Amino acid sequence: MIRLPRFRSLAVIGLALAATLCAGLAQAQQVLRVSAIPDEAPTELQRKFKPLGNYLEQKLGMKVEFMPVTDYAASVEGLINNKLDMVWFGGFTFVQAKARSGGKVLPLVQREEDEQFKSVFVTTDKAINKLTDLKGKTFSFGSESSTSGHLMPRYFLLNAGINPDTDMKRVAFSGAHDATVAAVSGGKVDAGAVNISVWEKLVTQNKVDPKTVRVFYTTPGYYDYNWSVRSDMNPALRQKLTEAFLSLNKNDPQGKEILDLQRATRFVPTRPENYDAIEKAARQAGLLK
Repeated sequence: MIRLPRFRSLAVIGLALAATLCAGLAQAQQVLRVSAIPDEAPTELQRKFKPLGNYLEQKLGMKVEFMPVTDYAASVEGLINNKLDMVWFGGFTFVQAKARSGGKVLPLVQREEDEQFKSVFVTTDKAINKLTDLKGKTFSFGSESSTSGHLMPRYFLLNAGINPDTDMKRVAFSGAHDATVAAVSGGKVDAGAVNISVWEKLVTQNKVDPKTVRVFYTTPGYYDYNWSVRSDMNPALRQKLTEAFLSLNKNDPQGKEILDLQRATRFVPTRPENYDAIEKAARQAGLLK
């Protein structure tokens, strides 16, 4: 047996203790960087996330920081380039992230409502009552990368025999659902497509008059939003995150506040296969190569 000199043994022990201490401090200072597609105003996204961020900090034992992004593409690039750890994606942005990362992005959970999500088409024009009435009209989508504000509305328009790019007078992209409603309400466009959840929230908050701006078409249901992470996330952390979301309960005051802000009944597990139809729709519409 080889014995180290006493002073050398103490030095080795000291280095080991220092390494352990540093590792512990690194773990204590670890931050979960979270973001969301900017489908609403930045102030609204921050307001919705704050209670959820506090809850996740309690459940994970680590700092959780919300990092807003400028556009949908930035949320995708942020996650796959390791600048973000978890992102609230729409179905289409998840599909884009999965494709860009070579399948290395995983959806963890979705709201129960996202299993049958819908878009609504709204207008102030009394002559518009069905999709084919949009021929020759001006129209607004949300963001180009939005599932409920662009991809699926475009998909259902094409299925109805309406090509927005050739059959409409002008097509605009507002960048966000509430901005689309404002464009329709303000007369900037004849009609627009909006996330049904945002529409219902605006009506409930009296931010839009449904007698003036009315829904004239509601799409069939499709899978939409989810919370996604990279597949290389520590499995233990991934499991803790999943359990934290699944544990949210409306019978608990904290859970009710979070779920109400997220416009969710509850969160349920999800999987990549749920978004195959979104991917197919994106390819058919020429939005995913």
